[in-house]
Amino acid sequence: MKKTFQLIVANKNKDRQVESIKNDVRKYIKRERTKRLPENCNYWNFDCKFGKTQEEATEIRFVDITKSIDIAASENLDSFYLELVARAEFRKPKEKTQTNNEEDEELED
Repeated sequence: MKKTFQLIVANKNKDRQVESIKNDVRKYIKRERTKRLPENCNYWNFDCKFGKTQEEATEIRFVDITKSIDIAASENLDSFYLELVARAEFRKPKEKTQTNNEEDEELED
């Protein structure tokens, strides 16, 4: 998704427009995550960029998307650019360390 969202739309409340944008982003993420993963990959990661315009967009963390939308709304911007690109990756499962195993055993006693 590479899109410029309008925050100020005629005949629409700004707060409702912000919620509509967040909903569109959530639907896109959900749609991308339900796609079939390629072999040797086990999750979808997202490359994210956010800015006032496409040229000014900088990379942000995935968890900061809604926070960035809220900041843009609080700064009274007319519009902002958001880029989300899904990328399949392989994540290794976390290994339990020896100290974690010992602590777990103590808790069970």
